[in-house]
Amino acid sequence: MIKLKTDTKSIIREYVESIAIAVVLALIVRAFVVQAFKIPTGSMKPTLNENNRIFVNKYIYRFTSPQRGDIVVFKYPEDTKKDFIKRLVAVGGETVEIKDGSIFINGKAIDEPTTIKSIYYYNRGEYGGTGQKIAVPKDYYYMLGDNSGSSRDSRYWGFVPKKYIIGKAVFRYWPPKAIGKIK
Repeated sequence: MIKLKTDTKSIIREYVESIAIAVVLALIVRAFVVQAFKIPTGSMKPTLNENNRIFVNKYIYRFTSPQRGDIVVFKYPEDTKKDFIKRLVAVGGETVEIKDGSIFINGKAIDEPTTIKSIYYYNRGEYGGTGQKIAVPKDYYYMLGDNSGSSRDSRYWGFVPKKYIIGKAVFRYWPPKAIGKIK
């Protein structure tokens, strides 16, 4: 009988250790590798819709810089407790202008990525008015929502500091009919 109690204690101990290791690994993965997010608004339509659920790669920007066209999750500059998601349009050192619905970088219309080229951007806000050429400071980014008519983005609140970048949106896992890589 005594041996049975020892075996039971050993089994319980193994389960507790396994669960503890799994929890620690999950916390590490969430903190440094990948995190799930829910899209709260329609500011990124048609690319991402309200209530879509996505995975964000949190480590990619440790090895490479964010690129024009990336869909990026970041801390909202006016309230860092909130996370926002927008498309990166311009990087530090570039001048951005919205003219006739198109994005111009350093005086030239964007040809690539085609996603940015295909969106009509409205002149709005303090950082996106008609005729404004906005210089993006070093180590900052200019972000716009794909749903330009209904997006509060860099046109209104300015630039996103590099230190506020959380990661790149890479995969939609909900709803099932829209599962796949995010472009």
